[in-house]
Amino acid sequence: MHADEYRRYDAIGLADLVRAGEVTPHELLKAARERLRQSAALNAVVLDLGERAERQLDEGLPDAALSGVPFLLKDLGQNLAGTVTSAGSRLFRDALADHDSTLVQRYLRAGLVICGKTNTPELGLATTTEPRLHGATHNPHARGVSPGGSSGGAAAAVAGGIVPVAHASDGGGSIRIPASACGLFGLKPTRGRVPLGPDELEGWGGLATAHVVSRSVRDSALLLDLTHGPETGSPYAAPPASRSYLLDAERPVGRLVIGVARQAFTGTNVDTQILDLLDAFADTCRRLGHQVVDASPAIDAPTLRRAHGVLAIAHVAATLDRRARQLGRAVSEADVERVTWENYQASATMRAVDYAQALHDVQRLGYVVADYFTGFDLLLTPTMATLPPAHGALDMMGTDAAAYVNLLYRMIAFTALFNDTGNPAMSLPVATAGNGLPVGMQFVAPHGGEALLLRVGRQFEREGIAVARISQD
Repeated sequence: MHADEYRRYDAIGLADLVRAGEVTPHELLKAARERLRQSAALNAVVLDLGERAERQLDEGLPDAALSGVPFLLKDLGQNLAGTVTSAGSRLFRDALADHDSTLVQRYLRAGLVICGKTNTPELGLATTTEPRLHGATHNPHARGVSPGGSSGGAAAAVAGGIVPVAHASDGGGSIRIPASACGLFGLKPTRGRVPLGPDELEGWGGLATAHVVSRSVRDSALLLDLTHGPETGSPYAAPPASRSYLLDAERPVGRLVIGVARQAFTGTNVDTQILDLLDAFADTCRRLGHQVVDASPAIDAPTLRRAHGVLAIAHVAATLDRRARQLGRAVSEADVERVTWENYQASATMRAVDYAQALHDVQRLGYVVADYFTGFDLLLTPTMATLPPAHGALDMMGTDAAAYVNLLYRMIAFTALFNDTGNPAMSLPVATAGNGLPVGMQFVAPHGGEALLLRVGRQFEREGIAVARISQD
């Protein structure tokens, strides 16, 4: 299979070709490796595991739904035995795993062929992907522009046609933001839906979860079918799925009551162009028969920002302390980037009561959002309050802290709240900015509402409204 033909298919399409005997897994891997070579300038993949993938094929694949499909892991949070998970940090550049994470085991059981790891900012702390360890990843639709973060390498790899779907994770918008920036479908599942262990059974105190970025809704649905469910020791339990997500995605949507939020939950400004595109998309929802009204949950921005920050900072500091114990020495400023170091220093001033108050606050935010959904089926927002920035605009080594924080809170303006509350949310590729960059719109559902989100995503996909942007370069 030629690389140009290969990138026309989603993961299910490639698996169907393998199943029908029209192509072999070795041919798919060859095509993926050729696309990786052709798009090396994107700097999306920071660890080439092509030879390891060849050995995986030689050892034999399971008879599974996605057998033979090339796949990439984000270089953060998940372990693949015998490989380094660097977390985009010099401090972890030699952190060699001796086991597979639970989610990775499920990917392998699904027949996915893991052929590399994708770039991420240090410890997933930024909404751009420019770590000092590996360098900046480019947006496939505009070189010199960020693909978003922290799953920026994953999104660039999918939008660049290297793989049809890639592992991603989300602690403040890190699946949805790069999906928006690169013109892809990105679903953040309900808290507890997807396993994160066994090394860490929750991410950032429950803020973070994992899934994929994909070029099709059906790929996301099938991957959720293949990976969801508790693992030993899970601290959370998502509401059980009533049926296959893949099958459910094809069910009729019906007429939904959709609320629209126009003001950022973090209290920052929203670009006028983003609001215009939101209004246009809301009209499209009405045209499809949905009832759409301006109505947003009442969120206190300072409370959201403070609580989210305390939980994230505390858990980043704990990660660094664990690494220090592994290395048998203290972490120094030279080991990490400026933002990481400043967060680490800030954690030393936090009191136990600050952490307890942050937990209380996010639970209260969860109550507000849950109450909102007693009157609405879905909430519609922009995915970001701004367009993807140029490289260097969100620099974890920069010295302008105020500018950094302002841009960060514009990028997570509509996403971070639902990491706090645990609600499922997705970004759909439904709009284009004046400069030609993709713009995503976010739908949020009640806890356990992934099936509804997937049905809605599939409706817009069938209508030709939500169409992934795959670079032809």
